[in-house]
Amino acid sequence: MQKWVRSMKDLLHYTFFKWILLTIVGLASFLLLFSHVSPDTYNTRLFSVADETIRSPKTIVDERLSEAERERAAAEVEPVYQYRPEITENRTSLISSIYEFAKDFNQVPEEGEPPTEQTVSNDMLESLKNALSEDVSENVTESINDQTFRQLLAATDDGLDNAKNITIDQVERVMQEPFKQEEALAKKNEAADNIAQFSLNDNLMNAAMDLARFAVVENNIYDPEQTEARIAQAVEAVEPVQILEGQVIVQKGYLIDRDVYRQLDALGLTTNEASPEPYIGLALFSLLIMLIIHFHFSSWKISEETKGLYLVLVSIILVLSLSLMKAAELIRELEILQVGYIFPAAMAPMLLKSMINTRVALIITMIQALCASIIFNDMMTGAVNVEVSLYFLFSGLAGILFLSDSKRRTHLLRAGLFVSAANLMFLFSLTLIESGQLSAIDYTLFAVFAIISGVLSSILTIGLLPLFESGFGILSTMKLVELSNPNHPLLKKILTEAPGTYHHSVMVANLAEAACEAIGANGLLARVGCYYHDIGKTKRPHYFIENQMSGHNPHDHLDPQTSRDIIISHAKEGADMLRKYKLPSEFVDIAEQHHGTTLLKFFYYKAKEKGLDPDEEEYRYPGPRPMTKETAVISVADSVEAAVRSMKDPTPEKIKKLVESIIQDRLQDGQFNECDITIKQLETIKTVFCETLNGIFHSRIEYPDFKKEERKKEA
Repeated sequence: MQKWVRSMKDLLHYTFFKWILLTIVGLASFLLLFSHVSPDTYNTRLFSVADETIRSPKTIVDERLSEAERERAAAEVEPVYQYRPEITENRTSLISSIYEFAKDFNQVPEEGEPPTEQTVSNDMLESLKNALSEDVSENVTESINDQTFRQLLAATDDGLDNAKNITIDQVERVMQEPFKQEEALAKKNEAADNIAQFSLNDNLMNAAMDLARFAVVENNIYDPEQTEARIAQAVEAVEPVQILEGQVIVQKGYLIDRDVYRQLDALGLTTNEASPEPYIGLALFSLLIMLIIHFHFSSWKISEETKGLYLVLVSIILVLSLSLMKAAELIRELEILQVGYIFPAAMAPMLLKSMINTRVALIITMIQALCASIIFNDMMTGAVNVEVSLYFLFSGLAGILFLSDSKRRTHLLRAGLFVSAANLMFLFSLTLIESGQLSAIDYTLFAVFAIISGVLSSILTIGLLPLFESGFGILSTMKLVELSNPNHPLLKKILTEAPGTYHHSVMVANLAEAACEAIGANGLLARVGCYYHDIGKTKRPHYFIENQMSGHNPHDHLDPQTSRDIIISHAKEGADMLRKYKLPSEFVDIAEQHHGTTLLKFFYYKAKEKGLDPDEEEYRYPGPRPMTKETAVISVADSVEAAVRSMKDPTPEKIKKLVESIIQDRLQDGQFNECDITIKQLETIKTVFCETLNGIFHSRIEYPDFKKEERKKEA
C-alpha cells in the first residue's frame, strides 16, 4: 500500500492528486446514495386498484384541501355591523325641518274657515317642495307623497308643533336600539303604530305616521372593512393541510379515487418520469463533502507527502464506512424498525482518532452522520432520517471522547463498551422525549442494536487498525507504545550487546520527550525514537565510549580516518537495520538525521595534530539534516547528554553554559535549516534541558567511609 501511494504521488503533483482523490470520494458517495434519493414511481390510474401500499416520500401542502379550509373559515365569519347613534339625530332633525317648512308655507287665514287638504293650492305645494329641495340635503320630495305635504299645509301651527313632537319622540324611541336593514320595515310600522295611539286629527295623524315611516331607517350599518379584516384573520389562522412524510396515501388493494389520485399527482407519483431535482441535490451534497475535506487539508500545516497519505487514508475509511452502511441498509427488507442503529457508527471516528487526530475524526463523524440520514431513511426515497443522523453523530463523538486517553489496543474494547452504554442512553432518552408508545420487544431490540453497535465498532477498529498502520506507515500512539516494549528484538539487542548505549538512549529519551512536549511536538514519538536512534552502534559496540567498561579504547590504536568511518557509519547502519526490521519511517529518519551533517570534531582535530591536513567535509556526517522538530530536539539531546555525562563535576552553571554552546553551535552550523523550529522554541528547549539535567545531576550528600572510621578507632 505504501509503495502504491508513493508511486501515485510521484506521478502526480499533490494538488492534482488531491482533486483526483476527492473526485473519487464524491463519485463514490453519489453512487452509494443514489438509490436513496431516486424518487419512486408508480403505474397509477384513476379508479384502478393499488398494487401496493403507497406512502408519501415527502411532506407537502395539499393546496386543494387547504383552499377549501380557507373558504370554509371565511364563510363562517359573521358580517360586522356598527351601531351609528348619530343617524337618529340626523333623522329627527330632518323631520323637524319638514314640520318647520310646513309652518312657514302654511297660509291659514285669521278669520274664516281654515284650508283643507282639497283646498290647498298647487302653488303652495310646489313652493314647499321647492324650498325643501333647496335647503334639505336629502331628496324628501320623492320619498314623501304630495298628500302628506297637503295635510301638513292644511294644519295649524299648534297642530304641527304637537305632531312634530309626537313624531320625533316616537322615532327616537324606536331608533334607540340598533337594528339592521332587514328589521327596518318592522320598526317603521312600530313607530307609525305608536303615533296612532295619540289624539291627532285624521289628516295630521296620517301625515305624522307617514313621516315616521320615512324617518325610521337602519342604524346598525354593515362595516365592510372590519368584515374583510376578520375574514383575512380567519383565513390566515387556518393551518395548511399537509400530506406528511411517510403518510399512507392508499393501502394495497384499495381503489384510487379522485381525491387519492389528486394527492398522488401532487406528490409526483403518477408518472414514470423521474424529476432531476433529487439528483442535482445529491450532486451538491457530494460536492459539499469534497469541499469540507478539501478546506481542512488546505489549512493543515503539514508536509504535502503527509497530507497525501492522510488524504488517501481518510478517503478509504469514509468510502468503507459508506459501503458498510449500504450493506447494513439491505437488511431493511426484513422490515426491522430502525435497522441503522446496529451500524458501528464509532468505527471510523475511532480509527481516525487513533491514526491521525481528533479534528479529522470529528469532520468524518459529521459527514458520516449526514450520509446516514439519507441511507437509513426508513424505505422512503428522497427523505432524511434525523434521528439516525443524531444517533451516528452522538455515537461517533462518544467514540472519540472515550478513546482520547487510550494508548493501548486493549483500551479500544473498553471504549467500545462505553460507546454501547452511550448509544443505549441516547436511544432511550430520544424515545422518551418523543413519548413513543413502543412495546417491550422494540425497547429490547433497540438495546441490542445499541450494544452491538458499540462492541462492533471496537472490534472492527482493533482489526483494521494494524492493517491501516502497516499499509500506510501510520505511526499511531498505540503503535508507539507497542514499540517501546523492552521485549522488542532490537531493544533487547541494544540492552544485551550495548548496555551503555541503551542507558544513553534512555537518558536522551527523557530529555527529548520533555522538550518536545514543551514546544508542542510529539513527545511520545521522540521518546520511542530515541530508544532506537543508536541501534547502529550494536554493529561495533566497543568502539563507542559509553560501552567501554574496561577503560580500553580501541581508537587509541587506529588512525583518525578509520575511527571516523566507524563512528560515522553507525547512523547509516542503524537506518538499514530499522528498515530490515520494518520499523516506521519516522524511526529511520531519526537514526539517519540525528547527527545531521555535524563535524566529528575529536577525530578531525586528531588528524590535524598528526599533520594529515584533513578535509573538513570528509569528517562530517553524511546527513541529511534534521527535517522535523522531533529529530532536531533528539539531535541536540544526544549531544547534550553525552557532553554532560563526560563532565567531572556538573553544576547548574556549567550545564547551562554547555547546553547554550551546543545549541548555538548547531544553529550557526545550519543544522536546523531543514526543519521549522523557531528561535523561541530553541530557548524553550534549552530551559527544559537545563531543568531536566539539573534534576539528574544534582549534588548528593557525601556519606562517610565506614571502613576508614573503624581503622581510626582501632588505631
